[in-house]
Order: sequence, then C-alpha cells, then structure tokens
Amino acid sequence: MRRLERAFRCAALDPALSGVLLFDLEPRLVRPVAGLFAAILGEPGPPVARIPLGAASRDEELWTTSRLERQRDGIAFTVVPGPLVAAAGPPPLAVVPDLAHLSFAGTRAAVQLIGADVVCVEQPGLRLLDRPRARWLAVCRSEDAGRVTPHLLDRFALRLAVPGLRTVPAEWPHKTPSVPGALAVSTDEAVTRVQEIVGPGAGPRRSLALARLARALATLGGQREVTAAHCDEAARLIGLRITETPQAADRTDGETHRPPPPPLPPPGDTAPRGARSEKRPRPADEAPLLASGPAQGVGPAPGAPAGTPYPEDEAAALREFTPLRNPWQRRSGPGSARGAVVGTRRARDLRDLALVRTVREAAMHQRVRGHTEFTVTPVDLHSNIRAPAPERLLTLLLDHTCRGDWDWQDALTPFLQWAYTTRAALHVVEVGGADARDELRAESFAARGVLDPRVLAALYRAKGRATPLAHGIEQAGRALRQAFRLQGSALAEAWLVVVTDGRGNVPLRASHTGRLRGPVGAQGVEDSLAAAAPLAALDRGRLRVAVVDAARTPYGDLPFALAETLDATVVEGREGHGS
Repeated sequence: MRRLERAFRCAALDPALSGVLLFDLEPRLVRPVAGLFAAILGEPGPPVARIPLGAASRDEELWTTSRLERQRDGIAFTVVPGPLVAAAGPPPLAVVPDLAHLSFAGTRAAVQLIGADVVCVEQPGLRLLDRPRARWLAVCRSEDAGRVTPHLLDRFALRLAVPGLRTVPAEWPHKTPSVPGALAVSTDEAVTRVQEIVGPGAGPRRSLALARLARALATLGGQREVTAAHCDEAARLIGLRITETPQAADRTDGETHRPPPPPLPPPGDTAPRGARSEKRPRPADEAPLLASGPAQGVGPAPGAPAGTPYPEDEAAALREFTPLRNPWQRRSGPGSARGAVVGTRRARDLRDLALVRTVREAAMHQRVRGHTEFTVTPVDLHSNIRAPAPERLLTLLLDHTCRGDWDWQDALTPFLQWAYTTRAALHVVEVGGADARDELRAESFAARGVLDPRVLAALYRAKGRATPLAHGIEQAGRALRQAFRLQGSALAEAWLVVVTDGRGNVPLRASHTGRLRGPVGAQGVEDSLAAAAPLAALDRGRLRVAVVDAARTPYGDLPFALAETLDATVVEGREGHGS
C-alpha cells in the first residue's frame, strides 16, 4: 500500500506523470483506491471531482457541458468546458474501471490529454486552447493488455501490478510531504542509468517515463538533482528488474583499489595470518568433483513487487483495427435508444427516460418539497445510458467432426477479416466438439468481436463422435431471428457461415430430450434440412449465407443439399477437392 501511495504522490506532483495504470486490481477496490488518489490530489483544499469513464462514454459528455443561464433577453443555454478540461478547482480525476472496454471517445480523450503539454478543443459552441490538468487512474487485467492499443498504453507513465492488494484503508494517514517549488534536475548519471535499466530495445516513452518518475521521487525526497539511486528506486517502484551497478561506480573519487584481505586460517592452525601454511591439502580439497555455483534464490526477492509493468510485450491477443475511430454506422432513428442499458444519467431531453431511477429521485425529495401529491420535477428526470449496439453480425456454425486432413482457416479467413474490419459481433455455434458438455447438443456463445479468445479456441477444437447438426442449425437460426428482432433496422448486415460435411447423426428430438434411442439412419440429415428451411425466409436484403464444403467422401452431395435449402452460396473448403 505504501508503494501505491508513493506512485499517487508522484502523479500529483508532476503533470507529466498524470496517467496511472494498475494491473490486476480487484474490481471491488477500484472505488476506494480512486478515493485515496483523489484525497492526495486534494491535499490541502477542496475535494477532487471524479469522472467515471467506461464503454458508454461519449464526446459530448467529456469535452463540453451545457449550462442554463439567465440573460437580459431571457433564458439561454451556454456551452462551457466539460469535466476533463475544467479550469477551476483542483485537478479532476478520470477513473477507468476497465481499460480494455473503454469507449472510442474515452480512448481518444486519454490519448490526447494524458501527459500532453497543451490541448485544443473545438466543439460546437466552444473553442479552447489550454494545458490539461486532469489525472487519470485506469485498471486493466494483465491478460487484456494485448487487446489495448499501444497508443493508449504508452500514455500511462506510471504502471503498477497490484494483484496482491486486498484491503484499502478508509483514510490515508500520511500527509503530503513538503517539497521544493521546482522539480529536481536530471543529471548525466541518471540518464545513463535509465538507459541501462530499460535496455536498448525499449521505446523512448518508457525511458522518459522512468526518468520522470525518478525526478519526482527525488523531488519528494527534497533533493535538487536526480542520481542513479533515484532511478533504481523508480524501477523498483513500478516493478522493473534492475541490475546492480558495478562496485567501481559506488566508490568515491578518493578511494583506491585495495586487494582483499587473505582468508582466516582454519581452526587449529597457529601460523601467523598471511604466512604460507606448511600443511599440504588433501586431494579432495584440491579439486572437488562437483564445484557448487553461486547461491540462487527461489522465487522473487523479498519485498519485490509481483508482476511486470509491461505485460503487453508477452500478450498473444490481437488488437482492434483502427482503435481510435468509430465504426461507420447507418441509423434510421436516435442512437441513444439502441443498445443494452449500462447505466443512467440526468436527462437532457424526454427520450429514453429511465422511469425507475426518475421515480426514485423524485421520491427522495417529496417531504422537502412539501407537496400533497407525488410530484416529478425536471431535475428528477434521468435517461438511460446504453452501450453502442453493433450493426453487423457474423454467425459461425462449426462442425468439428468434418475436420480431417484439412484446415478450414483458409476458407474462414475472408469472413473473419470482414468481421474484424467492420467490428461485427460474433455468435459461434459448435457441433461435435471433443470436450462438449453434452455430445448430443450443440453449444454456442456470443462474442463482441473476433478478438475474443473463445473464438480462437473454437477454431482449433478437437473433433468428437456425435454430430448434432440439426440442433446447431436451430440455434444459429434462433440467434439470427433474435438479432433482427431486438436490433430492428439497426442491424445493417449479417452473415451465416456453415462449415460442415452435412452428416448429421443426431436427430433433433435426441438433442431436445438428451436421449438417443434406437438406430438413427438418415433421421439426423433430414432433421438438419428441416431446421434449415425456415432460415431461407429471413430478410435476405441484410442476411447472406455461405456453406463451406468439407469435400468428404462418400455423401459429398450433402453440403450442396443443405446450401440449396438455405439458399446459400457454396464455398470450396479444400483446394482441388470438388464434389
């Protein structure tokens, strides 16, 4: 906890360290940790305003604020700087509980503001040129670091891995130490030591972050100059591995090299110290059969922080395409009325009102207002905050039992690339997997995009024995109908891609009941065609269907019969294998 407090004080001292990123912090501790950071920023003075940022944050909520003012000719709205660029009061604190799910507007704001010397805001009714003052506190899991764009990660100069943090005190007992008015001055020794710690392959932002952190630590310690010891302290604070400096660098200029003193004589030897011993060593003492090496510790050193401040270097996850740009959207109505509800806020108009929150706010003030009847005033009105709904959908039906001596990656790559570039949502239906919970039933899951780790695992799952193809087609059709019903005209385009050899050996009744009785015969194939027939009646203006032919023999005509029922296009799965 002391390590976290020192990092917050460095961020409060130096505007160049305005971004603090905590890895593997428990979600229940985000609020108290943000409270401690806000308390440090507000010492001494008024409390610090906290700005929550998440998946639903929008530009108009961050950069500008509309204010109702009375003027000579009546009442009018005035546009003033928003919470991130407010000039009055102490520096505000922007809190991001999950950096991997930050909205495009929040990501752009973080890239533009954190560590910047000047910010230019041009919004309708406002033009501002000022120095950003906000501090940022973000939380991210180590396994999600590979999904965050490097533009955003590089802005956070202070990174700490805090997986072992379990409790946070309600009030921090330490007070802000007295520091000099100006920051400490970096020396050539400190610059050289920073380069030795980060290594030659590190980028300039990491070197600058470590140098600025060492400068802040030196200033907190009352020093005027930054030394190599401050750089080592900064590296230990964020969890970087450091190499010990040579002993020659630790000696002062007046010290001279002296040979080490001779070893002490063994017990019982009466010869004077430094004299040649007449006792001849035994052969076992001259050349040991196995000389022991230097002692090595097991595990991390005592007091060393766990985790690395740069987990994205070893992350295997893919990143978003154009992460700072909103996807193109076609809307036929107000966008605020679409998407899942993720929160509420004070209403700006009468659209999409949150009725429960509005009634609750009004009920809290009924006694103070003194009305005889239940009254709702404009200040009680709250509207819903909705996550942006995807406008494109890719539904994959993967029959794992059709994979033999071929890889379906080449056939699926165009569809996955389309989903990646358009940020389409995914619905994956799996049939015949080796590790299925019930081999008589299909399994499915919904993902935000192709970067979900479950998608990659589904593409390379081992094949099992049973093929409940009819149940898989039924689940895919249910997912498509639900998407068209819930999103309406907001769903601009959808794809259904079926990869199968058409050999369904589990009847639909067996999938529903979980029991397989008697011989199957062709019942599984017939149920698959019967389940696919209703899908041909869906909106083909927005839905396109493709069947990837596995080119299995015998019965190579089954995929074509399924494609004809679905009114789909047949894609050749293996080169040189036709039916």
